[in-house]
Amino acid sequence: MSRFSERARIFAAAFALSAAAGVTAGFALDTYTGVGRPATPAELKAWDIDVRPDFAGLPKGSGSVAQGEAVWEQKCASCHGTFAESNKVFTPLVGGTTKEDVASGHAAALKRPDYPARTTFMKVATVSTLFDYIRRAMPWNAPKSLSNDEVYAVLAYLLNLAEIVPDDFVLDDRTIRDVQGLMPNRNGMTWSHALWPGTEFSGKPVAPDVQAAPCMKDCKKEVEIGSALPDYALASHGNLADQNRLVGPVRGQVTAASVKAEAGPASPAAIAETAGCLGCHAATTRLVGPSYVEVADKYKGQDVTAKLIAKVRAGGEGVWGSVAMPPQEEIKDEDLKKLLAWILAGAPNK
Repeated sequence: MSRFSERARIFAAAFALSAAAGVTAGFALDTYTGVGRPATPAELKAWDIDVRPDFAGLPKGSGSVAQGEAVWEQKCASCHGTFAESNKVFTPLVGGTTKEDVASGHAAALKRPDYPARTTFMKVATVSTLFDYIRRAMPWNAPKSLSNDEVYAVLAYLLNLAEIVPDDFVLDDRTIRDVQGLMPNRNGMTWSHALWPGTEFSGKPVAPDVQAAPCMKDCKKEVEIGSALPDYALASHGNLADQNRLVGPVRGQVTAASVKAEAGPASPAAIAETAGCLGCHAATTRLVGPSYVEVADKYKGQDVTAKLIAKVRAGGEGVWGSVAMPPQEEIKDEDLKKLLAWILAGAPNK
């Protein structure tokens, strides 16, 4: 996120310089009709929430392991399992590290050919990364909805599951700095690839580990596409063409009906996309969860709207296998009824 934050600051500086030179921001906006308007200082502040490895940007707050367990059970366990070791929905977060790793700062299992698993705590080097990601992106169906104290608490619970901190530990904006010295793979990060420019992390200038030379003779005339989305996954995230910027040479592939083309109230497909349902469900193809056509066939001729509303609100597992569905508390009642009516009709005009 730091790159985005830097970019935001660059844009802000550019607007300030333009105003000083007598050039209005409206010129740039008029050049790209539909791009938007200048971000307000409050909007920039809302997005500029990154927490860096040196803990710059870290908010004040605190949370205990016990408090984190309560939040975890309510908002996280349905996807990650009670002990964060589940691989039903996402790859495990905890496991593969030892007390020896905590002492050395290297996750030894990463070098074991007989241990193919890769958990989050095996890979991540900085505890600030975990705090930043949880705060920014979790829970999956309601990102940025956790308070700072809840983020501290959930992270304390995860650190306890990974046997990095004791049961009575309280993580706050001071103790988190001590935890950095206990991260199992804290010494496992390398900067020799130079993906991060400058000397901020490496302490010295390093050259990128990639080489590229422009083709000047007998070059290929056409681009060959080496890989593409399989047909069954095309509509998993709605219409990609709708999700691209209006400037630049590249347009997203049309993968589903355009949500923007439908005027008036949000369509059921738009509701499903906004609520994050399409990450696990598609109209005709089973992804993580059943397809909407399968759901319609299962409940054909039955009055199950109230039953399904309760299931969507509470989440759960077992009806369509062992993969859990997280509770959906953010969808408005009227939108949920509209969405379910569409699903039970077989998701027509998907």
